Amino acid sequence: MECTKRNKLYLLMNCRTIVKRLENITREISLALDLLPLATLDLASGIIEEIAELRHSLQRAEFKAAIAEEEILEKIESGIQERNVDRSYANNLLAHIAEVVGISTERAALKKEFEDFKSEIENAHLLKDQAESIQMAQIIALLERADAASSPKEKEMKYFTKRKSLGSLTLEPLQSFYCPITRDVMVDPVETSSGQTFERSAIEKWLADGNKLCPLTMTPLNTSILRPNKTLRQSIEEWKDRNTMITIASMKSKLTNEGDEEVLHCLEQLEDLCVQRDQHREWVILENYIPVLIQLLREKNLDIRNRALVILYILAKDSDDAKERIANVDNAIEYIVQSLGRRIGERKSAVALLLELSKCTLVRDYIGKVQGGILLLVTMSSSDDSQAATDAQELLENLAFSDQNIIQMAKANYFKHLLQRLSTGPEEVKMIMVSTLAEMDLTDHNKASLFGEGVLSPLLHFVSDGDAGIQKVAIKALRNLSSLPANGLQMVREGAVRPLLDLLFRHISSSSGLREQVAATIMHLAESIVSQGSSPTPISLLESDEDALRLFSLINLTGPDVQQNILRIFYSLCQSPSGASIQTKLTEYSAVQVLVQLCEQENQNVRANAVKLFSCLVEGGNEATILEHVDRKCLETLLRIIQSSNDLEEIASAMGIISNLPEDRQIAEWLLNAGAIPVIFKILPNSKQNDPHRNRLVENAVGAICRFTVPTNLEWQKKAAEAGIIPMLVQLLDFGTTLTKKNAAISLTHFSENSLMLSRPIPKQKARFCCFSVPPETGCRIHGGVCAVESSFCLVEADAVKPLVRVLEDPDPGACEASLDALLTLIEAERLQSGGKVLAEANAIPSIIKFLSSSSPTLQEKALNALERIFRLPEFKQNYGPSAQMPLVDLTQRGNSSMRSLSARILAHLNVLHDQSSYF
Repeated sequence: MECTKRNKLYLLMNCRTIVKRLENITREISLALDLLPLATLDLASGIIEEIAELRHSLQRAEFKAAIAEEEILEKIESGIQERNVDRSYANNLLAHIAEVVGISTERAALKKEFEDFKSEIENAHLLKDQAESIQMAQIIALLERADAASSPKEKEMKYFTKRKSLGSLTLEPLQSFYCPITRDVMVDPVETSSGQTFERSAIEKWLADGNKLCPLTMTPLNTSILRPNKTLRQSIEEWKDRNTMITIASMKSKLTNEGDEEVLHCLEQLEDLCVQRDQHREWVILENYIPVLIQLLREKNLDIRNRALVILYILAKDSDDAKERIANVDNAIEYIVQSLGRRIGERKSAVALLLELSKCTLVRDYIGKVQGGILLLVTMSSSDDSQAATDAQELLENLAFSDQNIIQMAKANYFKHLLQRLSTGPEEVKMIMVSTLAEMDLTDHNKASLFGEGVLSPLLHFVSDGDAGIQKVAIKALRNLSSLPANGLQMVREGAVRPLLDLLFRHISSSSGLREQVAATIMHLAESIVSQGSSPTPISLLESDEDALRLFSLINLTGPDVQQNILRIFYSLCQSPSGASIQTKLTEYSAVQVLVQLCEQENQNVRANAVKLFSCLVEGGNEATILEHVDRKCLETLLRIIQSSNDLEEIASAMGIISNLPEDRQIAEWLLNAGAIPVIFKILPNSKQNDPHRNRLVENAVGAICRFTVPTNLEWQKKAAEAGIIPMLVQLLDFGTTLTKKNAAISLTHFSENSLMLSRPIPKQKARFCCFSVPPETGCRIHGGVCAVESSFCLVEADAVKPLVRVLEDPDPGACEASLDALLTLIEAERLQSGGKVLAEANAIPSIIKFLSSSSPTLQEKALNALERIFRLPEFKQNYGPSAQMPLVDLTQRGNSSMRSLSARILAHLNVLHDQSSYF
């Protein structure tokens, strides 16, 4: 009954007394039982034996305090004996006591329990025992050092009451404070058997050196007797504390009124005092140094700022009061965060201080709200300095209590906590995190990192099993992340396509914006399929023909945003390893008819993507299907796009359609009547292009010109020549792409094939007086008559020979072949002699000889045919025959039968073989 009414702390402090009382009571009960006259009572022998056994058990019983309680009492005794006044010691001790006796460690609960303990001790009936009274006073003095034992206001009042009583001047030490051996103020004074007091370490050394006599009295010493002089030690400590308290109070004004050197000196002294004892740190806090130190963080001097940060860290460590005081100074956290962006030493001090401050809930809330703070911490978390990086990472861990902080971390490319919340947080938190991912502008590195850290699995789960709200933002996030090809491929491999297609097919009429996001995401996946290149195990986007048909059919059932993405999906699939198969399927699905209609769309994005896909299908597509749906209106639409569009890729694709349409006379007529040649001519550049889209446009434009240069239609050729096409084609031989050069050479070949027929005969001169006659017109070296570029399409007049010869050096066999065809039109039939000379002057013959060793059989064969004719002429046989001999001999051994025969014939021209040889 007595113990249940007592304060828990009091019971703990008196647990040994309580145990002793229990022990005495059991012995008294044993004695009482022994006084019972059991022999005279009518009791069974068994009961008498049981009472006897009980009496003996009570007599022998021993009681002990619990081990945890004994540990606490020993720590209290040690603290009192060692005069330990450190706040951290008292804080840890009080926390341990709370754990053992079962009370809350909250500051308010601890303070109430401690106040009840003091009140109970103050009751008069508890203080009858003088020894107990002294012991309890010592315990209270020790525990009062803990933060929870008294309020900051109480501590402050107690401190200033004491400090004001001391005056303002420090005192010199008393003579008795000095050690007679070292002449320094003693720290641990001990008394010897001679009655003299020395510093423990000094007298121990004196004795260890073999001295047996007292240094002062020279009397013999009992070396086993060294008694601590507690009274003197207490006096020395009180003197030190008094001087330190006055010193700390006097230094504060110097930090604001002196120069940098004096400020640094004061800060060094202050730091030393703070390191020495916990009590000094408390005095510094009570003297209100914290606002002054915070203001020093604004100084220009790096050393002052760094020293101030270090002292603030020492003060904040293990002191919630200091942490809260720092937080309550205006802009304190902002100034500390600013130091994160400075030199490495200052950064380390700042992050260490912030880490300590983050252990206090109040301060932790402030840190995450400082602009740029989390970004600087994320940057530091990957610092080369391991300690700074570790502190920054721990601080980010502490700040991860707030969803807003986690979002800021993600925006600074630190996704660890966002991913944790995404997988394990409550539903509303998951929604916030997914929305963050959906709205962020991520770099490719961010996207790769997120996938590497496992973001895909929870997002796919939300798509498949989440409610409509989180499903929509998850798809938006996937759209954001899937734009990186590697991520797109991973999504395809992990089965993302099926749920996305199901959503798209299921939400055809939805107006929530979901289908637009789904379509855009699938489009990214399709683009990623193209990026895999020629993989040995290529993956496909669509599992079945049914999926392809259903997806394409959505074009007619959806709005422009979905339409353009579906068109882009199929455009990408046409570029993939299975592109030929996709093109065939699209043709079967009547895609050409749909695309022709979409080319007339008012929505530019839909139209541009329709033109691009149409261009893919026309290139190598089914001619009959294309001719069925491409009419005059379609061609006029394409030309209008070329003239009016601002999208270079769309223009290039429209030109590609015209270039790759089947060679059909009706189509050519429609194009001519629609003014195609002038439109195409405007596209052709007069200088080299570096834009890939521009190059593709020129390639397609030159390819389209080939349609109007066929040698069988002289009228079309004249229209093209009159538009100035030939000089432009000649220019393109020098600065066009390989394909442009090839198509330009093909058109020039077509033109040249009709040059002889179109060359105008030179009119005969009538006899006139020589002084007044007009000079006769000069005939063309090749064609004999009068030639002009626009009338006879003459390659010589167009200065095309040398550019064509330069194309022979192109590494592409197709371009070389086309250029060679054009040059060989100059030596056809009776033009061999004159044409051969033109080729020789342009240095074309060595290049033709070089083609004998080409990897292209077609080029080899054309070179053989050309040389067979050229080497009929003695001068060429003599000049170029030796260099052709070895390649020709090689062809007689390695070439096919026709090449061997032709090579032998040329070798016969060169007198290497007999004319009548039939071996080959």
